[in-house]
Amino acid sequence: MKIGMLGTGSVGQTVGAKLVAMGHDVMMGARAADNEKVLAFAQRTGGRAGTFADAARHGEIVINGTRGDTSLAMLAALAAELRGKVLIDVSNPLDFSAGFPPHLTVSNTDSLAEQIQRALPETFVVKSLNTVTAAVMIEPARVPGHHTVFVSGNDQHAKGWVMDFLRSLGWTSIIDLGDITSARAAEQLLPLWVRLLGVLGTADFNIAVMKA
Repeated sequence: MKIGMLGTGSVGQTVGAKLVAMGHDVMMGARAADNEKVLAFAQRTGGRAGTFADAARHGEIVINGTRGDTSLAMLAALAAELRGKVLIDVSNPLDFSAGFPPHLTVSNTDSLAEQIQRALPETFVVKSLNTVTAAVMIEPARVPGHHTVFVSGNDQHAKGWVMDFLRSLGWTSIIDLGDITSARAAEQLLPLWVRLLGVLGTADFNIAVMKA
């Protein structure tokens, strides 16, 4: 599958490398095609390097792994390239400007995923994987036992694609929370996640949803 990976940080590098290793045709995008991180990614993994627009055009599925404070403006500029495509939004609206712990820049009555969907009305935005660290995204077995990942989006077919994609990464407990407004709940787990990170001293953890 052709996959566009937007972002050169830990999510982009970790998820992108795994997808190349799985045999996918992955292009990592950055603001400039000669970005050192995208070039190093291509050389190290055998993936491709390009701009954000190049990666968006390339992917049958596109993954937004950019920072939450920059995602909306960047993605809004890619409306033409993302038209008709599935966009997996992994970003979180976290603001660290006042130090730790960060606060959410949008919550309660809105979410970053909803803002992205409004900016890209012809794109199928699906929120997922934002509640775990990058290493757990691609290797759920790093956390023992039964634990859960969530999806939110308006289009059932797009969510089906994303859930199949998640299963290919090893996820077995996947909960469809509902339409894109349910991304508010997934994003609002992040303050808890950050606190748990401080208490546990590791990012290799997740939440398990257990049903009687």
